[in-house]
Amino acid sequence: MAALQRVFGKNTAYWLIGPAALWLAAFFAFPMLSLLSTSLSDPAGSPITGYQMTFRIQNYVEALGDYWPYMARSLWYAGIATVLCLILGYVLAYAIAFKAGRWKNVMLVLVIAPFFTSFLVRTLSWKLILADNGWLVESLQWLHILGEDGRLLATPFAVVMGLTYNFLPFMILPLYTSLEKIDPRLNEAAADLYSSPWQRFTKVIWPLSLPGVVGGTLLTFIPASGDYINSDLLGNPNTQMVGNKIQTLFTDASDYPHAAALSVILMVLIVGMVLFYVRRAGTEDLL
Repeated sequence: MAALQRVFGKNTAYWLIGPAALWLAAFFAFPMLSLLSTSLSDPAGSPITGYQMTFRIQNYVEALGDYWPYMARSLWYAGIATVLCLILGYVLAYAIAFKAGRWKNVMLVLVIAPFFTSFLVRTLSWKLILADNGWLVESLQWLHILGEDGRLLATPFAVVMGLTYNFLPFMILPLYTSLEKIDPRLNEAAADLYSSPWQRFTKVIWPLSLPGVVGGTLLTFIPASGDYINSDLLGNPNTQMVGNKIQTLFTDASDYPHAAALSVILMVLIVGMVLFYVRRAGTEDLL
């Protein structure tokens, strides 16, 4: 640091921030401005001839009016998947942090092992697991949990299960990091004061793990809301999410202004929900 200060003097901080600022400007600020500009353009144009900037606010009204069911369905599916990930992830992260012992590193490797396979392949594997003639459906039919003509694939259940599976590691890792930092002596002190295991969890473990809970839910909910692969491969036309409509408008219909408007609406909704959630959770330090 002293060497840098000798070279750059009082401007050392600006030189250190410079590369990151340029990166953000090139790959975040400029694309965002382009997206906003496209969302306000006249949809009468085309990707070949271009779109004329007319500040057409009506694009947002039309996008929201036509596709609000997809927006609501995306937030609903992502919310359910996030809750499932929190329940499953917290149990597993707690076991790794406090109970795994010498198997801790092995379990952590198993958590991140799915990242060695592509997102698409992992989702396709669920298509085989939930297939109508697969072992899971046949077992549930044999147990009379599913009817003879019952199925799991191409249902909302399949889409939510796919989202839960694919984004579960994003929940586990922040939770594990928070739980690992908790001093075990706090739990022992609470036990010495005759608190029950449930009281120790609710009064000691849970409050101290809240930063991991908030971080994990954000890392899970935000990408799940915009996901379209799980709905595309595991769902049906009635389970399509807003990501599917954005993809269709961009690639098939070439309706860039409405696709951009829908993207901006989704982004604003998620940012608003994140700000509300973080403030309610009392962890504004994450902002």
